[in-house]
Amino acid sequence: MDLVSSAPATNPSIASTLAIGTGTQGTNGTVPPSRYENQKRRDWNTFCQYLRNHRPPLTLPMCSGAHVLEFLRYLDQFGKTKIHNHNCPYFGVPNPPAPCPCPLRQAWGSLDALIGRLRAAYEEHGGRPEANPFGARAVRLYLREVRDFQSKARGVSYDKKRKRPKPKPKPTPTPTTSTTSRTSTSSSATLP
Repeated sequence: MDLVSSAPATNPSIASTLAIGTGTQGTNGTVPPSRYENQKRRDWNTFCQYLRNHRPPLTLPMCSGAHVLEFLRYLDQFGKTKIHNHNCPYFGVPNPPAPCPCPLRQAWGSLDALIGRLRAAYEEHGGRPEANPFGARAVRLYLREVRDFQSKARGVSYDKKRKRPKPKPKPTPTPTTSTTSRTSTSSSATLP
């Protein structure tokens, strides 16, 4: 249920898109797909399966940012990250000392990476960048809200990492040699 299935297979740009990530090392000299390409393909297939199972079933051109948000909320049930509720005594504690009944959810970083891969896959499958539902404003706002809430709930900061300035090279100390050591070296060289 992607944009490629509705396009003719004779289109060279689509044919090259289909060939991405399908090669194997063999006699034709192609390289196997990278981990990123494999993950992107699995994510795309999962999203397309979600659309097929949606009631009523959706086609990709009908998909909007609201459907992407439904998909992200659906994925929360498979999360592995403990996110504390506001009323939990461990809300804001990075390493709680005891277990609590708070739900496991998808971590913000996982959702952010997933959306990035799906944005790329959408365009690779013939979608127009300006119509990409994974780049919708609602999706960006949702990700920002998830990041902020999870950083408060877990006591973990998601501040952008700043580039460290390159360390200034330390000046190499010039060896200070006394004139007596030079003369003793030269005098020892003349001895038999």
